Amino acid sequence: MSDERIEKIQQDIAEIKERNLRVEAEKAWEGSVSRIVTIMAITYIVACVALYVIGNDHPFRNGLIPTIGFFLSTQSIPFLKNIWVNSHISGRRK
Repeated sequence: MSDERIEKIQQDIAEIKERNLRVEAEKAWEGSVSRIVTIMAITYIVACVALYVIGNDHPFRNGLIPTIGFFLSTQSIPFLKNIWVNSHISGRRK
């Protein structure tokens, strides 16, 4: 095998490793506390502003409703995901 071919293979491997690191970091972000807290804060602010603009009597209290809903969805989805993944895997084994 030529040196150019070996160098190209090594470059391809390095690119794959770099992509894998990026994908792993993106997956880590998806389940991170930082992401959840950031989305909760944005959700609360947007809900409060919208409720204030439409004249809601308690926008700061009522803004908690969608925020808590989002938080609960992030807590229950991993449980449901595990059930789905396990049933999907067992369905493929048959």
